[in-house]
Amino acid sequence: MILVTGGTGLVGMHLLLALTQENKPVRATFRSLEKVKEVEAFFAFAKAEKQFKPIDWIQADITDIPSLELAFKDITYVYHCAALISFDPYDFQKLLKTNVEGTANVVNLCIANQIEKLCYLSSIAALSKLPNNPINEENIWDPNEANSVYGISKYGAEMEVWRGTQEGLKAIIFNPVIILGEGDYTKGSGVLCNYALKEKKFYSKGSNGFIDVKDVVTLMIKGLNSTITKERYILVGENTSYKDILHRMAQQFSKRPPKKPLSNGILTILILGDRFIGLFTRKRKITRISAASIQDTKVFSSEKAKQQLSYIPTPIDETLKRIQHHIATTKNL
Repeated sequence: MILVTGGTGLVGMHLLLALTQENKPVRATFRSLEKVKEVEAFFAFAKAEKQFKPIDWIQADITDIPSLELAFKDITYVYHCAALISFDPYDFQKLLKTNVEGTANVVNLCIANQIEKLCYLSSIAALSKLPNNPINEENIWDPNEANSVYGISKYGAEMEVWRGTQEGLKAIIFNPVIILGEGDYTKGSGVLCNYALKEKKFYSKGSNGFIDVKDVVTLMIKGLNSTITKERYILVGENTSYKDILHRMAQQFSKRPPKKPLSNGILTILILGDRFIGLFTRKRKITRISAASIQDTKVFSSEKAKQQLSYIPTPIDETLKRIQHHIATTKNL
């Protein structure tokens, strides 16, 4: 049986759909029944209601070892997708607890249960911008960079996976860029779609990489089923600016695109205001590091995945058409 941690997330539910299409016996972890219902609704949208029923759902938290031990019973392969995504410095301890300690628990149970192979979903946030541009797999972590709290936690999680490989665990790591696909548009990468739908006026001046969630899932399955171990792969379908991706989203959604660039001056004011409010709310929406990130030009390379995993990227415009159809069909905003 295959275990998918974080089965209710964007990648998790698309992965479950793909695995059940192959009639694989699957168990998935969840934290709330409400999220499981969202996955069920997604399967209904995909006309795959029958595929949803055989999934063995188990309520488990990767930071809670007893519940996680139950999830590992009779498991052969593991896709570890569960993670906390936050760039808020006030969430740093939660990020370390979930992403680092939680991954350590998964790795330890993989070793204890003699799991045949682990596939870990990491992030480009765990990689450095240097020495290569475009960024490739040789751009390993640089502690001297201005790293986000999320990036620090994902790097720590990767260290747990690499530690596991030193103890005999077969594992493969994927570092995707911004993942786009049908799902929840109120969090994660989905907020970009929501931003375009709300016809916001400003766009950030930076650029990033984008990839179809179905490509991520396909490559994860291919990587787990291969003999490859102790390797990482950057996954990017297209490198483009935030302005361009928001304009293409707006066009696909029949909305007005943002037309004003977000200046560094405006960002500075927003950061200072957010910092002041954060003193009382203990929450941050934008920091100096996150602001610099969205203004920065980043380019990524998937040459390794293309060569070793025969990766052929799905055009992002096709991804956006599917998202538009999902939103129009389900009114999922």
